Amino acid sequence: MTNSEKCPDCDRINEVLTRVGDRWSVLVIISLSEYGTLRFNELKRNLGISQRMLSLTLKKLERDGLVNRNYHPTIPPKVEYSLTKMGESFREPVNALGTWALDNLKKIDVARKKYDAVAN
Repeated sequence: MTNSEKCPDCDRINEVLTRVGDRWSVLVIISLSEYGTLRFNELKRNLGISQRMLSLTLKKLERDGLVNRNYHPTIPPKVEYSLTKMGESFREPVNALGTWALDNLKKIDVARKKYDAVAN
């Protein structure tokens, strides 16, 4: 039995998890879920992300249907981002990951020190 016969959707699941599970996508989702609609530069400032990386991340999230992009033809142009309905449904698992990370930072630091002491 081949891998695709065992799990016919595993390749698709991997594709989605790779996209939505990357560092910047998670942080964009958390930021938009916490603050609501944000302009590009507000996201950039909040996350400490480069303009190029934020632009790529937002395009991927928009393509996947998780983020809305709303362009206002003003001078200067104004672009706002918000979560779609599907993006809103992703809030709970992403917030759970963020909470888990915050709750375990000290334990992770201890584990890393212990590992590094033995590895060196």
